[in-house]
Amino acid sequence: MRIHLFLSSNSEPVPFNYQSVLTGVLHKWIGASNGVHDHLSLYSFSWLNAGKAIKKGLDFPNGSKWFISVHHAELLKQIIKGIQTDPLVNWGMEVREICIEEEPDFYEEACFQVASPVFVKRRIGDRIQFFYHHDQQVDTYLTETLQSKLKTAGLDSDGVEVKFDKDYSRPKIKAITYRGIQSKGSVCPVIVKGSSEQIAFAWNVGVGNSTGIGFGALV
Repeated sequence: MRIHLFLSSNSEPVPFNYQSVLTGVLHKWIGASNGVHDHLSLYSFSWLNAGKAIKKGLDFPNGSKWFISVHHAELLKQIIKGIQTDPLVNWGMEVREICIEEEPDFYEEACFQVASPVFVKRRIGDRIQFFYHHDQQVDTYLTETLQSKLKTAGLDSDGVEVKFDKDYSRPKIKAITYRGIQSKGSVCPVIVKGSSEQIAFAWNVGVGNSTGIGFGALV
């Protein structure tokens, strides 16, 4: 399931690299006692939209939209409860409205736009290597990661496939600094093949690595 959050305008500049703050806000709403922080992320969230670049960061004069998707309905209920208790996000922005969206009906294959860059990494020997939309093996790694999450959720992982849309004409690689560490992710549509349950699962949990800190959300 997915919730769409409608946020008020900001009263101070939002830093360009704000993703770690969103992660912290989400964890605040989930609650410290929830074991979700210590496990493979079965949720994803978008970046803020409608921002305008200014000298010191981003400005959202008309507010913003932010969505959070989760596999477990109970976790979504906990997040909503947390928002109702404390709707403040940061920078003067707060949640003004919550809309719930059920999983769409999917059939065999779906092409998704990405609401945040897709981050793919693997340990190769003694170092971490990053992979992008144009790398030959990246689709294999995307599929492996989704299969691992399906198994963690107790769902069938057979037959699922994830790949970047190689026909997309304007893919790009975006650099992000998260808590002082620079990473790069691909901004390119993603195709997911599988059962309706598997595709809906991907719609909720996202694709690639680090979906729990704001990468790989699908729309």
